[in-house]
Amino acid sequence: MADNDKDNGQTPVGGPAEEGTAPQAGVLAQYVRDLSFENPNAPASLQTMANAKPAINVNVNVGARKVSDDVYEVELKIAAQASHKEEGSDEEKTAFVVELAYGALFGIRNVPEDQLKPFLLIQAPNLMFPFARRIVADASRDGGFPPLLLEPINFDALYRQQLAQEAAQGTEGAAAEDGAPAPINLN
Repeated sequence: MADNDKDNGQTPVGGPAEEGTAPQAGVLAQYVRDLSFENPNAPASLQTMANAKPAINVNVNVGARKVSDDVYEVELKIAAQASHKEEGSDEEKTAFVVELAYGALFGIRNVPEDQLKPFLLIQAPNLMFPFARRIVADASRDGGFPPLLLEPINFDALYRQQLAQEAAQGTEGAAAEDGAPAPINLN
């Protein structure tokens, strides 16, 4: 016990020597901002879907905003719609629609400005995605359908794609009216 109290002269990683200058980021909270599940053609859609494979359209959008000093909110929006063709018809019927707005608060210090946006739009959604994926799967399962298991998303590639689109349009940070980036369709 006495051996543990000795000071070996080394400063622990993340201790006082590094505390003031080292980049730091951490999740302060995660939460569901909005969740919606619609089953507009029930119970017919449940009967039809038992024998049919639906077409699933998934859209993902990531937005970030500064909440206060050193605190940023990242919102991951996922919208998925499953549809199917009725037997003997070419008409598409909606089986279900699930929309999730999943948020997280990140405490961020000493991150260079040029690395802040990539962190908020790549690393943060990578941390949030497994939790959002489970919520979407649970919602579709609780709605009477097989769980919708979203494939992992390469947020780095999506970020680079968005930068390329913005460069092609000649606009830095082109965004929707509310300041959020344009949605990205995963199909």
